[in-house]
Parts: sequence; structure tokens; C-alpha cells
Amino acid sequence: MIDTLNTTLRRIPAWTIYIVGAAWAAWLFYLGLTGGLGPEPINALEREYGEVGLKLLIAGLAVTPLRKFAGLNLLKFRRALGVTTFFYIVAHFSVWAFLDVQSFARVWEEIVKRPYVTVGMLSFVMMIPLAVTSNNMSLRKMGGAAWRKLHKLTYPIAVLGAVHYLWLVKGFQIEPIIYLMVILGLLATRIQWAKRTVPA
Repeated sequence: MIDTLNTTLRRIPAWTIYIVGAAWAAWLFYLGLTGGLGPEPINALEREYGEVGLKLLIAGLAVTPLRKFAGLNLLKFRRALGVTTFFYIVAHFSVWAFLDVQSFARVWEEIVKRPYVTVGMLSFVMMIPLAVTSNNMSLRKMGGAAWRKLHKLTYPIAVLGAVHYLWLVKGFQIEPIIYLMVILGLLATRIQWAKRTVPA
């Protein structure tokens, strides 16, 4: 079953993720323009982009555990998932900054004043070097070891993103808690795998 699925996945080009990601972002924007996201379209669009970005981040984190523990090989899609994640987080930030806050001074004020915005911005800023180096040229120039070390920033980025979402929502909501637990669980699998591979 897994072999058949891996064979099918090998036939799907990685750029498919870019096309689907861009199309979905455009569809959400269209819904926001036409009233399909409810009475507060800016807030809804901002949240939709952020949630998709967090889901894609989780999908990227799941690639290695799925390969190691289930034999499902999604490695060819990991870079596309990462770049598309960054695209959605940029969209999330842009809607917040340009359509919601609408003032650079207020944007900075919100970052300094509100902890959940501070955490979200920190996660966003940490994503920038990963997006910039998500190409073969950067990998060759940096070398594999340095490149992999830099891209381990994905781990704190994911945790901070989940904490940002958890602090953002009003009242007790189970969804952001689930996201945080899933992220911590995926990171825990890496710790367990590292322990297993350490020579006695």
C-alpha cells in the first residue's frame, strides 16, 4: 500500500503545491471581497491565511516522521510546503498590517504592546532567512551542514506560531490547543529518533 502511494506521489510534480496554494489564497481573497467570509471579511481573511500557513507548517514538520515511521516519502514536497507556508504568512501579515491596522506607527505599537503580536512577528522574522535560502544555490554556497542547521529554525518558528494563535483567540478554543499539541508531538518524534540513532 505504502509502495503504491509512494509511486503515485513520485508522479506528482512538487510545483503542484505552489499552484494549489496560490489558487486557494486567491479564492479566499475573492470570498473576502464578495462577502463570503462573513460580516468582518478583513479579520476573517487574516485568520484564514494564518491558519493555512500554520497547517502547512505542520505538514512540513510531518514529512520526516512520516518517512521514518510510516515509510511515506514526501521529501520532494518539503521545500514547496515551506515556501508556500511563507507565502501564506506574508499574506497573513499583509492583511493585518495594510488592511486591518493601516498604519506603520500602529503596527510597531501593536508589536511592542501585545505579546501575541510580538510572538507572531518573531516567528515571521525567523522565517525570512529560511525562505531566502530555500533554493539549490543557497544550499551549495552554505554547505549541507550549515544549511540544515539554519533550517532547524523551523522548530521554534512552529512553536511560536502555535503560541501566537493560542494567545490570539478569545476564550477557550480547542483548535489552537490541538495545533500546539500536534507540533510538540512532531518535535518529540525527532528527539526520540535522535536518541535511537546515538551510538551506545
